[in-house]
Amino acid sequence: MVGLPNNRKLAHFMIRIDLQIDLTYEIDGPGADFVFNIHAAQTPNQRVSTENLTLSQPISPRMYTAPGTGNRYLQLHAAPGALSLGYTAQIDLMHYFADPVKIAEVAVCDMPPEVIGYIYPSRYCQSDLLIKFANNEFGRFTQGYSRVRGIQDWVKRHVSFALNSSNTNTSAIDTLIQRVGVCRDFAHLMIALCRALNIPARFATGTDYGADPTLGPSDFQAYVEVYLGYRWYIFDPSGTGIPMGFVRFGTGRDAADVSFATVFGAVKTHAVVIRAVAVENPASGMMLPYFCDEALSTDSSTMPAASEFTQSSEQPLLW
Repeated sequence: MVGLPNNRKLAHFMIRIDLQIDLTYEIDGPGADFVFNIHAAQTPNQRVSTENLTLSQPISPRMYTAPGTGNRYLQLHAAPGALSLGYTAQIDLMHYFADPVKIAEVAVCDMPPEVIGYIYPSRYCQSDLLIKFANNEFGRFTQGYSRVRGIQDWVKRHVSFALNSSNTNTSAIDTLIQRVGVCRDFAHLMIALCRALNIPARFATGTDYGADPTLGPSDFQAYVEVYLGYRWYIFDPSGTGIPMGFVRFGTGRDAADVSFATVFGAVKTHAVVIRAVAVENPASGMMLPYFCDEALSTDSSTMPAASEFTQSSEQPLLW
């Protein structure tokens, strides 16, 4: 683990990711409807500089950006036969860094309305069933970022990563019992444990930049964002990738909200092909993603106006 670059001129660097996603399907019957969430989100610290979508069928798709989350959805109807979808983009990540020691938890009474929903149980994150367990394990931890990192590390230590070890019905409770899963299962368990302690947490999707090739070809990645110090911070309980290289596609209560593809009809799915490459150009301030000790975010602050609070708990290292 390393900290911020010693040279302060490099402190304002950015990560540039060249992204390519190829999806292929075989459609039977009268055709099928699709809803995709594979477009990179536009956030205060994640900028999509160029992007392109190609479709093998003469389709007029519809794009929709969800208010609040910024999730971008592609809706289309495809005719019987083969359907290939290609998405390429260049994304610039300008992370917000903060000192973890200075990041506090936010009391429920001080949470913005749009955050409150992320402390409630959801389909795959049954936090109401984990309150006693979470308090026994983490109730004595010092509150703040360090407690959430402790939850992340606990999940990483107690759950083994194994491909094809779970299915679309596997929940946080299942993962806690079975102690095995893939990135989505790690994320669901961490989210449920945070919510059981009244810490808002949400499910995030992207690509697995930096994942060990022995785990298989590049794939979509599920990770966690936790609301601390009036900002959403990135956590990767599976430990399979480099969080600084994650490009966010969607955020939601759990996987049910942000599936990369939802299919309505008789469809055969072929293997996903993903390529995410970081561009290094120090002269232009572009660096390769690396593991760091600082707290990372690609979101803006939701700090209340000065009249709404007495003291800020957030003290950034830099913008």
